[in-house]
This record gives sequence, structure tokens and C-alpha cells, in this order.
Amino acid sequence: QVQLVESGGGLVQAGGSLRLSCTASGLTFRLYSMGWFRQAPGKEREFVTAISWNIGSTYYEDSVKGRFTISRDNAKNTVYLQMNSLKPEDTAVYYCAAPEKGYGMTSSSRNDYGYWGQGTQVTVSS
Repeated sequence: QVQLVESGGGLVQAGGSLRLSCTASGLTFRLYSMGWFRQAPGKEREFVTAISWNIGSTYYEDSVKGRFTISRDNAKNTVYLQMNSLKPEDTAVYYCAAPEKGYGMTSSSRNDYGYWGQGTQVTVSS
């Protein structure tokens, strides 16, 4: 049974930083590309960033480029999201996600991810 467990969310002032973690179990983590998505109240879940399983290539949504960094530690089965220079519009529930099968390319589409964490709330005050 695949489980993804996020942690690290919280309340931070604009301009501050947070680091989210997502620890996976039930899959061979090193073979899975991983993604982060977010969902603000009243909005659809949107892509934030993804990292590939093989060479660790990364892909970012335009609004977070230069502020957010995704990384992974395969020895710990964990993917991270370092968020700097946070803005009020970054406020959302953040979800990590994994595809149903390994060896896949990174993707920005929710439809390409079959496993989701429970989410962690990030609130940025102005």
C-alpha cells in the first residue's frame, strides 16, 4: 500500500521560508518521479513542481521559479519543497504526488499522478 505523508506546513509572514517534506512508503521511491501540487480555497489543484526519478531534472510552474526548489533524498524516500520569498498568493494546501508506475517522466498534469498525500496547509500572511 502506497502512502505519501507530507509535513512542514505552517503560518509564515510574507518574505519568509518553509520547507515541506513528503515521505513515501510502499513503492520503490528511487524509480518514481515526484510532484508537488497546491490547492487554494475555491480553486482547482494546480501543479507547482516535479523532479524526475533518474537524473533529478526539475520542472517548475512559472510563478514559483526562482523561489521554490524541489529536491529528493532517495536514501530517505523523501522529496522536499524549499519555499523562499513566500507571498500571500502561495497560501494553499500543498500535496505531494507520485504516478502509479515508476520510470515515468515528470508531468504537470494531475491525471498522471495516482498517489496523493493528505496535504499540508501553508498560510502566508501579508
